[in-house]
Amino acid sequence: MKEYKSDKLRNIGIIAHGGAGKTSLAEALLLNAGAVTRLGRVDDGTSTTDFEPEEVKRKVTISTALAPCEWNNCKLNFLDTPGYVDFVAEVKSSLRAVDAALVVLCAAAGVEVETEKVWQYASELSLPKLAFVNKMDRENADFDSVVTQMRNSFGLSIVPVQFPIGAQETFRGIVDLIKMKALLPDKSGTVYTESAIPPELKDKAAKARLALVEAAAEADDDLLAKYLDGEELADTEVSAGLVKGVNEGKLCPVFCGAAAKNIGVKQLLDAVVSLVPSPTVRTVNGYNPRGKETVTLKQDDPFAAMVFKTTADPFVGRLSFLRVFSGQIKPDSVLYNASREKSERIGHIFTMRGKHQEVMTVANAGDIVVISKMQEAKTGDSICDKEHPVIFEPIKYPKPMFAVAVEARNKGDEDKLGNALHRMADEDTTFVLEKNLETHQLLARGLSDMHLEVIAERMKRKFGVEVKLSEPRIPFRETIRSNVKVEYKHKKQSGGHGQYGHVHLELTPLNTGAGFEFSESVFGGAVPRQYFPAVEKGVRDAMVGGVLAGYPMTDIKVNLFDGSYHDVDSSEMAFKIAASSALRKGALQGQPVILEPVYGVEVTVPEACMGDVIGDFNSRRGRILGMEAVGNGLGVVKAQVPLAEITRYTIDLRSMTQGRGSFDMNFLRYEEVPPRFAENIIAVAKKDKVSFE
Repeated sequence: MKEYKSDKLRNIGIIAHGGAGKTSLAEALLLNAGAVTRLGRVDDGTSTTDFEPEEVKRKVTISTALAPCEWNNCKLNFLDTPGYVDFVAEVKSSLRAVDAALVVLCAAAGVEVETEKVWQYASELSLPKLAFVNKMDRENADFDSVVTQMRNSFGLSIVPVQFPIGAQETFRGIVDLIKMKALLPDKSGTVYTESAIPPELKDKAAKARLALVEAAAEADDDLLAKYLDGEELADTEVSAGLVKGVNEGKLCPVFCGAAAKNIGVKQLLDAVVSLVPSPTVRTVNGYNPRGKETVTLKQDDPFAAMVFKTTADPFVGRLSFLRVFSGQIKPDSVLYNASREKSERIGHIFTMRGKHQEVMTVANAGDIVVISKMQEAKTGDSICDKEHPVIFEPIKYPKPMFAVAVEARNKGDEDKLGNALHRMADEDTTFVLEKNLETHQLLARGLSDMHLEVIAERMKRKFGVEVKLSEPRIPFRETIRSNVKVEYKHKKQSGGHGQYGHVHLELTPLNTGAGFEFSESVFGGAVPRQYFPAVEKGVRDAMVGGVLAGYPMTDIKVNLFDGSYHDVDSSEMAFKIAASSALRKGALQGQPVILEPVYGVEVTVPEACMGDVIGDFNSRRGRILGMEAVGNGLGVVKAQVPLAEITRYTIDLRSMTQGRGSFDMNFLRYEEVPPRFAENIIAVAKKDKVSFE
């Protein structure tokens, strides 16, 4: 691909709710720009940007794919992003690399949950937006209804620049409100050419044109003054007002068509070139890590870029996707990773269209480039010139709240599993690993069950490691509720030296969270001092597995107050065994109970869903602490809930709120499990033979 200067570049993130036809639109854009020779289909697994086997299998976009093409002497870098909340990290990172967002909506479904979310993500970054109402040929398609929904959800900045001719099975073209022309097929039905607007649509076109002119005029003070003076605005002036309104975020022009039938796609390409700001228009800020001062980058400043995506390939190695914000990058350069304070040499640079690579000789400010085998770089890192370091604001990702226990399905794969998991964690910042020291399980955290299932599939395909995903064990604990004194004598004669250890222990329950205390109050040398550590060690060993269900014991004070010994047969081992047996005997007499972890949970949901969330928490043995409105139609519910009741809360909350809810939780304390629930925990533990030793 030839070199393009910054003013000839356009970077656009294609965002949508899943199923709106986003990937099909990307395919049609590439076809019309001549980047591909045939129109691939998602259902057939032949689309350019959904090329991963997991995407072909599930028929959904899972990873952001780069799709560059050339149109009207410009290079357009499209990023086809996922449309499901399970892979929102890909959307958030991709929006940091683009200069505008193309929001795709289904003409039948209209504004959906993820439409609202991705619109918000783009707004948080102050990205200009264009909208494309796709699938106008689908049953129940209604362009006017979708526009009304958009205005209700996103405000009066929504302004159609086209409207469809017909709908559903009668959809056959579009009306361009800037040129005031109709785009209709010729006799062959395949070539669309400009023609006069059908007579029955002229009144509608005139009204829509008037609304467009008013919106364009309001975006520019000079045009507004001219319009208010009664002067007619030329098409070029309307276009100029539209460009200014889009760049300043005051207007979102709405286009329409049917990607699968290739209607309205060329007009969208024209609009991207004319309306989307080039990288020279937008400013990007970072900070100097040495002096901490803010840095505003210009196109001709020294090289600076951000890694916005990382993929792990078993054959090619790590692929790093960079958005260049200033300067330029060439092959065989030395780059400085300001985030990690390390330098590394790179080889080739290239762009990718789906999975196909195309070598580049230079990438100027504003371009998107891919580099292989960058050992140090990870998603979110700032790459720059070493003499002019700059670090960009980190990408904000949702906190992964869904956890599963992960283990190798086949024996001997443990070493391969560790490598594969860490490679996946490098690739996906919302995939987090942690070792639970109480249950001895390796936990993988992600955004949902589907998210983690896809990662498991990738590990099998890329690294040959099959994993077993299971629900994590709850780290229950055990304690006692009453004081008890207990005696135990360990005596064994087996010829020669025997074993003799005799202890009197007092067990006292402590406050929740106090842990374990050991003391001694032996008088008169009943137990020699050299055996005290052995007694404590025996007690600690016994507390690893409780007497009810095998869970660790805690919040107990143990005092050694008496005992006896034998001059020949007593030993540290004998006293250790005696102490362990005494503790277990005493625990059974001390009203043992099971404790469970309780978490503080804060759920952010639409106010209309707060009642459902509260009722649901009540059914989960939760205690409601309060609720409050936080603006934008959202409310927060605060509660304390046992961990055992919310292991799959990510999935349940999504179902309850149609995907509009989010939550965070933090460990608070341990509390006693009610008897009727404790009985079930004990039964399950005995069946599974729980052991934490």
